[in-house]
Amino acid sequence: MFGTTDLALFVVAGLLLNITPGPDTMYILGRTASQGWSSGAAAALGISAGLFVHTFAAAIGLSAVLLASATAFTIVKWIGAAYLVYVGVSLLFARSKNQQRTLAPACELRTVFFQGFLTNVLNPKVALFFLAFLPQFVDPGAPNRVIALFFLGLVFIFNGTLWNLLVAWSAARFATRFSGSGHFALWLNRTVGALFVYLGLKLATSHVS
Repeated sequence: MFGTTDLALFVVAGLLLNITPGPDTMYILGRTASQGWSSGAAAALGISAGLFVHTFAAAIGLSAVLLASATAFTIVKWIGAAYLVYVGVSLLFARSKNQQRTLAPACELRTVFFQGFLTNVLNPKVALFFLAFLPQFVDPGAPNRVIALFFLGLVFIFNGTLWNLLVAWSAARFATRFSGSGHFALWLNRTVGALFVYLGLKLATSHVS
């Protein structure tokens, strides 16, 4: 379909990759714990928007620039690492939903969405993953390789979005049981924040493999 091959295997492999915990899942959990289901959903959709950028970059060859240029990789890496640390610190000092000041919901959700978008799109490892993973499922005889890559990216994003929304919903349901004191949300937020700082520092010391 659309110049792809082994599509069923691609879907299964993509789902297995999506359910593996990573920075995206951690960000969704942190926002859901501190701000509820709507913020968790906004975080999930922001991450999906970031994946659209990576799909586009892989399809037209921009991701190959990161692989070929150590300078380009280093620049994006440092920006991404700095942003992960920034988000981690903000989560460390975030308050639970019960403790937050009243904010305009639309403004708050836009911020969460945009942070999710940047968390994903500024991670060069995601760009390199798309560059390495998607082409494996493109038929060598595909009439249009770009369309095939776009299609595979859309399938991956669709399944990933459903999974991330499920994560946000499950986390929200679980968090409501501990919403009385807010201690659970604060603990989870700070744990996720610490993990983000760690991931940012880890990304800063990574190299093109």
